[in-house]
Amino acid sequence: MYQIQELQELINSKIENEEIGREPISLYEPINYTLSNGGKRIRPILTLMSCNLFSDDVNQAIDAAFAIEIFHNFTLLHDDIMDKADIRRGNPTVHKKWNENTAILSGDAMFIKAYDYLFKCKSPVFKQIIELFNVTALEVCEGQQYDMEFENRMDVSENEYLRMIELKTSVLLAAALKIGALIGGAKDTDAELLYEFGRNIGLAFQIQDDLLDVFGDSKTFGKEIGGDIVANKKTFLLIKAKELANKNEKELIEKYLNNKEITREEKVMGITTIYNNLKIKELAEKLIASYHQKAIISLNRVNVSPEKKNELKNLAEKLIRRNY
Repeated sequence: MYQIQELQELINSKIENEEIGREPISLYEPINYTLSNGGKRIRPILTLMSCNLFSDDVNQAIDAAFAIEIFHNFTLLHDDIMDKADIRRGNPTVHKKWNENTAILSGDAMFIKAYDYLFKCKSPVFKQIIELFNVTALEVCEGQQYDMEFENRMDVSENEYLRMIELKTSVLLAAALKIGALIGGAKDTDAELLYEFGRNIGLAFQIQDDLLDVFGDSKTFGKEIGGDIVANKKTFLLIKAKELANKNEKELIEKYLNNKEITREEKVMGITTIYNNLKIKELAEKLIASYHQKAIISLNRVNVSPEKKNELKNLAEKLIRRNY
């Protein structure tokens, strides 16, 4: 069995050796900039890890893994435009380094290149893989749409939020695992169990991401702290705070969300103070632990030896305990 670090090196080597581009260079330069900007490479690593559960030949899944990484970075490139984010992984976002039109067009090209690499996959279940990829890509777009709509809604429920992050974040992690398993020769039952493992880890992962946006360190997180608060994003933290707040706290929350004269620093500090008073961080951590437990139950049911699943268990633990 491959170790996580070995698979990460395989993916990084693939990215370094597969420079994407032809004329015009200005279209492809932002793509290579985005892909070379680091990142955790979680999704392609999961693809290779799940393949490795059923096959020693992880290279048969390398193109599919790269396709998933390209697609993921394409979504980030466009998300950064929508969110007006200036920093990604500690570096200027593409629309800041170049401009919005370049970022949109280069993102479109990335989406197409993801399919280029996916079509290199020679699996006998390729039709099933491409169908899953298509469904997942559309679900990610649906999740992003919900995310944008929620910014202008004051009545977003906890269940609506959880469905949104399932679509925007979780399904791609789940699909990465299922695609890798299918390429490795897994039976449909095991592939679906890995999908459920990924779906629950994805939910835990996103809630952890929401926590880090408020309580993390910008130097390790790679983004400005408080971005979700500034954008009025209806995260689990904000939804739970509005549910538990007393009358005075609810009035303060509405003031911070709606008064455009309040400075960024005052808004972030004010909302964070309310979160601390209501112990929202602890509630979020409890929900993360619940999703993690569900994920491990699914993983334990996958029909391979327990030793083969240790690396996936370790990675899942790292993802929900991370500080970046």
